[in-house]
Amino acid sequence: MSRTLRVRQSQTVVPFGVGAVFDIQGESFVATGIGDWPSRGRQPIESARLANRLGVSGFFAAPATANDRFDVADAPGAPYIRFPSWLFCGACRRMKRWRIADEKHGQAPRCPSCSPVRTLAPMRFVQICQAGHLSDVDWWFWAHSRRDGGERRQCGEREMLRFLVSERASGLEALSVACTAKGCGAVRDLLDVLGTHGLRCSGRNPWQRVSEAIQCPRPVQIVQRTAGNLYYPIVHSALDIPETDVPAHADDALADQVREHHLWVSLCRDAASPRAVLFRQMIQEDTGADDALLDALLAEETGVMSPTATAAASEGSAKPDLSREEWAAFTVPAPPATRDFALRETRLGLAGETAEPWAGLARRFGRIVLADRLREVRALSGFTRVSPDATVVPADTSRRLKWLPAVEVFGEGVFLTLDRAALQDWEDDPDVRRRVKGMRADLDRSFQKDRLESVTGPELSPRFVLLHTLAHLLIRQLSFESGYTTASLRERIYARPEQDQYGILVYTAAGDAEGTLGGLVRQGEPPRLAETLLRMTESAAWCSADPLCAEHTGQGFGNLNRAACHACALLPETSCETGNSLLDRALVVGGEHVPGYLQSIVTAARAAAATALEQP
Repeated sequence: MSRTLRVRQSQTVVPFGVGAVFDIQGESFVATGIGDWPSRGRQPIESARLANRLGVSGFFAAPATANDRFDVADAPGAPYIRFPSWLFCGACRRMKRWRIADEKHGQAPRCPSCSPVRTLAPMRFVQICQAGHLSDVDWWFWAHSRRDGGERRQCGEREMLRFLVSERASGLEALSVACTAKGCGAVRDLLDVLGTHGLRCSGRNPWQRVSEAIQCPRPVQIVQRTAGNLYYPIVHSALDIPETDVPAHADDALADQVREHHLWVSLCRDAASPRAVLFRQMIQEDTGADDALLDALLAEETGVMSPTATAAASEGSAKPDLSREEWAAFTVPAPPATRDFALRETRLGLAGETAEPWAGLARRFGRIVLADRLREVRALSGFTRVSPDATVVPADTSRRLKWLPAVEVFGEGVFLTLDRAALQDWEDDPDVRRRVKGMRADLDRSFQKDRLESVTGPELSPRFVLLHTLAHLLIRQLSFESGYTTASLRERIYARPEQDQYGILVYTAAGDAEGTLGGLVRQGEPPRLAETLLRMTESAAWCSADPLCAEHTGQGFGNLNRAACHACALLPETSCETGNSLLDRALVVGGEHVPGYLQSIVTAARAAAATALEQP
């Protein structure tokens, strides 16, 4: 019977974008570079702001198709090819190197030796390197080599292999690859298959032709084909917002000095040339402006990133900052509405409320904006393998195209800000700064430093950790009340002190339909949001892993989290801008050695609950 395989258009960027290996109905495939996409049927995606920041001509979505025809060349839809090409039969254990010529439309790979016909399964191990290359493991080499590095057994047959399972052992030791060539008998188990073994890199990815391979000196690493370090996509996103008058930079005097510098005009005119680096250094020496200020002013003046920021983004170590214009769109008094962007300001609904904790809650939060319509464009610029800071492989491995793959998603959201004066007082507390300073030290030692700094700004500020943790806690609470799962909600953090930002956007976006169900916006209307924030604060005050979680001095990747674990603050990776790092629940609700921004709310809520229990 003919099988049906499908990848939705919204999945062609994340999680099944260029270079990703994925399983579907027991078969395994890898997404090819965009140079192999059919030109017919591609759908243009408009996002001038994101295109300017990334330095590309535009974006295209994969051709829409009811079913992706994985085994037919030039079929509609994003192209995928079978990988690994080494397959095995679960009955006779014979291994077969599958080729494109062996494909039959509508059929999974079949074992040529078994009757009745058996479906072949893909080998579970592949090899990768830090240059971003991916290929099959050389199973012939593995079977004929020795664990101690001794001399290989000589054999002229390349594909007489079987994938055996032993009942006398367990785990990887029970699996082995054996050569069945006459007079050979070579066999080796997979006990130590994971790691590096002196295998040679192929110098290419599976969809690239042999002529495109390069000499790659990087050591290869054998991993499972579903391993987390096999694929790190580099995704950029931007909201579709109307043109707004971006307010002046917080440091107006210094910004004016930069604009009046005699080299400022030359820097703006030649922002993309190598000379711009020298212009920047001279302007910084004369005015004392930092990189963040220059980048913000250049973006405001020219609409493009600086050369240093552009180079960092192209190498995947940083993402372009698009928050400035979005912050302005959400904070202007009367935001203009478009077909894909509609806002309305609301309130917590606590006006005139003098009882605690409601009065304290009103003092801690500022502007509340409901986004009835949002449009987001997500673009994939490339990916890395082995580690996020490894060599970036572009989405177009031929490096000839000037566009990127993207999808547009539509949804709704809730935007809220903190009270500016209360936030400033809290940030000035020495205990708060001391705690965040320790997190900054861990960030400086982390391999994710460049990527995370593109989100946090040049310095990790207390307000970023606070707002980021608050967004996670709010998403977890809204998932109970809005009808959306946590994986359906996303965050955008606006916490750059140099741009006077102090808010968060929690939104949902679906790629297959315009709009969503309205449940998130409904939760943002008064008095529901106030009740949600209070329940969120009360829930955050206690974690099932306390006191271990609350007293932790470093957990998560690179010890970049403090009081934050899966039981209280972590979210699915697709929901978080920083990969579940730089979180600290103690900065929200308070801890033994640090005051929390909402600590007074927790105290007042507990006192009100105790009073209510004492009443008859």
